[in-house]
Parts: sequence; structure tokens; C-alpha cells
Amino acid sequence: MSALRAEWTKLRTAGDLGRLLLLAVALTAAVGCGTAEAVKCPDTGCGRDAVKLALTGVTVGQAVVAVLAVLAVSGEYGTGMIRTTLTAMPDRMTVFAAKATVLAAVVLASGTVAVLASLLGGRLLLPGSGFTEAHGYAPLSLADGPTLRAAAGSVLYLALVALLGLGVATAVRDAATAIGIVLGLLYVFPVVIGVVQDPEWQRHLQQVSPMTAGLAVQATVHVRELPIGPWAGLGVLAAWAAAALLAGGLLLRGRDA
Repeated sequence: MSALRAEWTKLRTAGDLGRLLLLAVALTAAVGCGTAEAVKCPDTGCGRDAVKLALTGVTVGQAVVAVLAVLAVSGEYGTGMIRTTLTAMPDRMTVFAAKATVLAAVVLASGTVAVLASLLGGRLLLPGSGFTEAHGYAPLSLADGPTLRAAAGSVLYLALVALLGLGVATAVRDAATAIGIVLGLLYVFPVVIGVVQDPEWQRHLQQVSPMTAGLAVQATVHVRELPIGPWAGLGVLAAWAAAALLAGGLLLRGRDA
């Protein structure tokens, strides 16, 4: 418990990290609402996924979450505070687990606010864009199973992105390098997928891409046509995050601070 309290205190008192959390929430909700306002559905059965449109902001907010997670670790290395932390708490794995737990809890809480705000914005704005019951779209509601899964999955997605960033930052220590690696993993895969011409290779890349596979959890229509199922896709991102945490934890334990 002392390790958790210490990590919570450090995260809570770091002003930049708090502002980044607010920015992540604001960007996620704003981009989702902007998309809901901009995309139109003029006819019945226009084929768009209204829930995924409302949650589009997650693709932007995740970048801020990744940066926040990296800075939560690299900031300590940059100031030398990590030596004080490890002197006060010699068990490095306890410190690492506490960092991961506190970061995940904070991102889960802020991610919940961001996702709920996005869905509320979608519920209010999408009917004005043609996503009406007359066109085959019921108002967005968490009482709908696929919508609830997309919402909960999006919150978990953001938390997993944070853990991915934490693991990479612990492994490489340098903030710029860690941010580049994490954002590259998230955003470069889709670019490569767009360049590849072979449909089978495209499908395989989509199945292993952290972002493409992970965001499959947001889909509520044409789910059987996805390269990977919603929860299986989120599991791919979880595997990336677990690998990063394992690498970071082993390097933290085996080298000098």
C-alpha cells in the first residue's frame, strides 16, 4: 500500500500529467462530437457504424495517454528521482507494479469520462446528421449490448495503451525515444496496411496491429466481416502491453537506476 500511495502522490502532484489527462479527455470527446456532427447518413441503411463514429476521438486521445504514460516514468529518470524512489522502496518489482496499477486506474477513470462524454455527444448530435430511427439507427444507449461492449472496450483500450507506454518507457528510459516507439506501433501499422496490396497480408497485419486490432472492440455492425473479433482484437493489444511491461520490468530489475 505504501508503494501505491507514493506513486499516486507523484502522479497527482505532477502538474503536467494532470493537464495531459484533461487534454486526453477533452480531445477524445471533442473529436468524437466533431465526427458525429460532420458525417452524414442521408438514406436508410447508409452502412455506417454510429457507435464507432461517436468514439472516433479515442484514436486521437490515445496519443496523449501514451505520452502521459511515458512521461510518468521518464520524468523520474530525467530528474534522478528514480534513485530516491528505489532507495526508499528497494523492491523494484513492487515499485513497477505500483506504477502500473496507479497509471491504469487513473487512465481507466479519465477514459470512462471521455467515452461517456463521446457517447452522450453522439446521442445528441448523430440524429441531426441523419442517424435516426427512420434510417435504421436507434439513439445510442449503454442498454444496448454492442454499444456497452464498445464503450467498455474503449476504456480498456486506453488503459492498455497507457501500460504499453509505461513498459516501453521503462525499457528505454528516454522520453523522446519511448514516445516515438509507442506512437510508431500505434500509427505506423495502419499506414503499412494501406500500402500493402495483398489482401491476405493486409488481413494478417490488421490482426497483429495494436491499434487496428484493439479498436475492433468498438465495432457494432458487420462484426463478422472484421479481420479479428472485438475481444480477440483487444487481446492483441493486451499482448503488446504485456510484452512491453515484461521487457520493462526485467530491464528495471537487472540494471542500475
